[in-house]
Amino acid sequence: MIELSGVRHRYQDREVLGGIDLRLTERRIGVVGLNGSGKSTFARLLNGLLIPSAGTVTVDGLDTRRDGPKVRRRVGFVFQDPDVQIVMPTVAEDVAFGLRGLPKPEVNAKVKAALAEYGLSGYEDHAAHLLSGGQKQMLAMASITVLNPSTIVFDEPTTLLDLRNRQRIADRIKTMPQDAIVISHDLDLLADFDRVLVIHEGKIVADCLPEAAIEKYVAIAETT
Repeated sequence: MIELSGVRHRYQDREVLGGIDLRLTERRIGVVGLNGSGKSTFARLLNGLLIPSAGTVTVDGLDTRRDGPKVRRRVGFVFQDPDVQIVMPTVAEDVAFGLRGLPKPEVNAKVKAALAEYGLSGYEDHAAHLLSGGQKQMLAMASITVLNPSTIVFDEPTTLLDLRNRQRIADRIKTMPQDAIVISHDLDLLADFDRVLVIHEGKIVADCLPEAAIEKYVAIAETT
């Protein structure tokens, strides 16, 4: 469970999130909001990539302020631009990067299974940064899920993709065993989620089922 208590976050003199109290327990949670509403800041607080200016974020009782490495083993993060996340020259090396310290046969088996799961079998020695956009996003997901976190946060996972690859990513998010928290402008992606949050001007202004949340978000967009 991820819990936010009295969370506020500031960048210098500007408060971008204020007074957030949430318990996130559902399998599929969406987060929507206008550009600049605080969505990406919210996402980065959930696994300790950012530490709140005030309040606490805990994951299974672990405080992101004190227990960052343990939190990040439980909560993975997939960035909007997979090039930010790819750290090794080849596909297999990138998936294996987070498995350092395990016996080599175990690493090889985990990498092979992850690549098969994400449609990248046969690409082991392919230059990671030369993959297509959809393949890079699949690689980013494989590199996180191979670590077996309980939850994965996705920051705009389909924004840079064409229709075919958006659908591939959407299908993976909906069928993966991990819980997912998805920041997205792609409202179709969130239509059958368990819960959707609407963030506006740094506040949670709706927290409900997708249809009602999306209706609120559209109303804000039309009047802003």
